[in-house]
Amino acid sequence: MILYHGSYLEVRVPDLSKCKKYKDFGQGFYLTTLVDQAKEWSKKVSRRNLNAIPTLNVFEFDDSRMPELNTLTFDDPTGEWGLFIINNRDANFTNDDDKLSNQNNKYDLVHGLVANDDISAIFETFMLGVLPIEELKNALKYKKLNDQYSFHTKRALNLLTFIKSETIHV
Repeated sequence: MILYHGSYLEVRVPDLSKCKKYKDFGQGFYLTTLVDQAKEWSKKVSRRNLNAIPTLNVFEFDDSRMPELNTLTFDDPTGEWGLFIINNRDANFTNDDDKLSNQNNKYDLVHGLVANDDISAIFETFMLGVLPIEELKNALKYKKLNDQYSFHTKRALNLLTFIKSETIHV
């Protein structure tokens, strides 16, 4: 399977220590099956870094070996998916045993939907206690979202092979 990583530099060998904490699925190396999504992300992160060049990194993922990993998949925008993202984004969340958190990287690989800005507003309303869990689930039902694969351990990263990188012209 081909996966894409949008960045402001070439990433031949992902380094988990350089990945930001408190992301949707926890600290990890994020990729997508959608080349346009990765290209747009590369432009976005390049704007944040002066003199950066939008770069698309292309990887081969040996998904036939996925059963060897501790994985979690969210095929739909469910309430559990929402809570998982909320918990991972929360720097004050401390329950590492909770299956709906990956702050301790208990999952090697997480695959699911991207929580875009529209979804983030729904999450904030839920976290403020204004939106009950059932309404959160209903609000997420009809959202069209992009996908993401997040790799959280060396074991998972070993299933990725760098193919190439290319500059994205703005």
